[in-house]
Amino acid sequence: MDGARDYLTMDDFDLNGKTVLVRADLNSPMDPGGAILDDRRFRSHLTTLHELEDSRVVMLSHQSRPGKSDFTTMETHAGRLSRLLRREVCYVDDIFGSTAVKAIKSSRKGDVLLLENARFYSEESLERTAKEHANTHMIKRLAPLFDFYINDAFAVSHRSHLSIMGFTEALPSIAGRVMEKEVDSLSRGLKGNHHPCIYVLGGTKVDDSIRVIQNVLSGGGADRVLVTGVVANVFLAASGANIGKSNLSFIEKQGYLGEIPKAKEILAKFGKKIGLPTDVAINRNDERVEEKVSDLNTELPIHDIGLETIVAFTDEIQKADTVILNGPAGVFEKERFALGTAEIVKAGTKSRFSVIGGGHIAASVEQLGIEDKFSHVSTGGGACIDFLAGEKLPGVEALRAAAKKYRSGRSKSG
Repeated sequence: MDGARDYLTMDDFDLNGKTVLVRADLNSPMDPGGAILDDRRFRSHLTTLHELEDSRVVMLSHQSRPGKSDFTTMETHAGRLSRLLRREVCYVDDIFGSTAVKAIKSSRKGDVLLLENARFYSEESLERTAKEHANTHMIKRLAPLFDFYINDAFAVSHRSHLSIMGFTEALPSIAGRVMEKEVDSLSRGLKGNHHPCIYVLGGTKVDDSIRVIQNVLSGGGADRVLVTGVVANVFLAASGANIGKSNLSFIEKQGYLGEIPKAKEILAKFGKKIGLPTDVAINRNDERVEEKVSDLNTELPIHDIGLETIVAFTDEIQKADTVILNGPAGVFEKERFALGTAEIVKAGTKSRFSVIGGGHIAASVEQLGIEDKFSHVSTGGGACIDFLAGEKLPGVEALRAAAKKYRSGRSKSG
């Protein structure tokens, strides 16, 4: 047992022969025909599942949400997981009714069952406390059938949903390997115990990045924050640079004009800890044209950071002990504007400890075929951002509370 952790892991128990409920996150993009387009999240759970090969495993997950075209059953997911796991994953078209109960009770050591889409049950998506969720029919019906609950669904643990929270009140509850690695890796970036620690924040979700910047600089977790993408455009505008009406109107269209004053405050407070681009690549009739920020006078869209900035940023990143990258540096889907993202991502592999924050930048890493060169590639998205912004994730807090309760009970009985 790692005494430094305030939650329990799979190392804390002998799970062989036990009946285990695993909350996974298999929610994936699907085409209109119902085929799964990206199985990255499936692959992330394989380590947890391989370690449970001598247990009776029942999985609970979701796909999309009501009203969406890809809100569907988990049957296709069971098939994909079977191929990846190289073991049969039996799809059960029920969540906690008699069909599910019978399947769980009749399962044997080594079996893997995947229950129906958890969001088919309306109470799943209600935001409630763990105690409130524990009083639902689903928890009361399922919990007595299991020895342990494993939360391996970090990506939805920023939601206080039933399958994330409720079982932690009723069962010994532990983090799966995905959850464990997410919390440990992201915590390293927040604690700032390894220097230099650099954050590289880009993409279009400016408000999220600003929340992260405020947290990691105020808390001392980051030595430097380098900004790219639309995040950089907001900071450049805040610094007084002329980014042009085209780029300002895009910022306004995305609803981020109000982030410019916040960026000004950050620049005033933290000054040299923020790394701004010194040049950018603008899109002139699909051609890449480099311009220095000091000379900017254009109505054309900024689609990437420039070569001078790429060299400066990659040099800093390579020298970092810890680097957290979130969001692309530009419109990387267009070949001429993929350079900044590609070079920054490659530089990240040179630092001692490197974390990719999920989303579009994770897609770029996969395209480049260098996933295995990073210390951690987050499955998180919104959960990752909330964690880095210093917000408490309900699913993680529920595991911590469960660990405290379990350890307290052990010490009293001992």
